[in-house]
Amino acid sequence: MIIRDITKEPVQSAAKYPVVTILGPRQSGKTTPAQMTFPDMPYVSLENPDVHLTAEADPRSFLGRMEDAGHLDEV
Repeated sequence: MIIRDITKEPVQSAAKYPVVTILGPRQSGKTTPAQMTFPDMPYVSLENPDVHLTAEADPRSFLGRMEDAGHLDEV
């Protein structure tokens, strides 16, 4: 894996803001660095149709399972 210099920016942003977004085209290397930067946060991919439907049907309950923070992928 290529270690990216950008990993400092999400850490700095997370200290200031409640939400940090990493944008880019598919398969460009966003998920792996995010998971490596914040390894203790739960990870959920909304690419799975069942997970997507669950999140859409009851967003409060869905997000409530993440406690303080988490990775939402394929939003």
